[in-house]
Amino acid sequence: MGDKQVMLIAVDDSEHSFYTLDWVLTHFFTPPSDAKFKLIVIHARPSPTSVIGLAGPAATDVLPIVEADLKYQAEKVIARAKEACNTKSVNAEFVVTEGDARNVACQAVEKYHASMLVLGSHGYGAFKRAVLGSVSDYCSHHAHCSVMIVKKPKQKH
Repeated sequence: MGDKQVMLIAVDDSEHSFYTLDWVLTHFFTPPSDAKFKLIVIHARPSPTSVIGLAGPAATDVLPIVEADLKYQAEKVIARAKEACNTKSVNAEFVVTEGDARNVACQAVEKYHASMLVLGSHGYGAFKRAVLGSVSDYCSHHAHCSVMIVKKPKQKH
């Protein structure tokens, strides 16, 4: 058999994201020897300037602190993703890219020639999705591959 197709999974620091990663590992990579895909886990780290949202001399004082915190947060996300993959004995590549999650995911599809992009759903309602923007909605329309959106089941009371 030739090279495996590439599956990208985008992760952030949310529980929905790690539910999605676990779901993908269980359904597509168990047992690892049967995996039909090469797995690449991507994380979009916001740029410091997008987080600060202000300009002027004060921003230069805060910028290194914000940048260090964003780097630390990204390292924590990737460490948790690596742990999840290691627990299931799945080999994966891990990539952190600075930028907006929507653009990072769609650009990664092109860069890695992915045949599938997997995203979690935060389960926002229509209003919140319209205000905040939906990464999964954007990617489902703009990524040049199949897009799978994994939703965490709602808890029944």
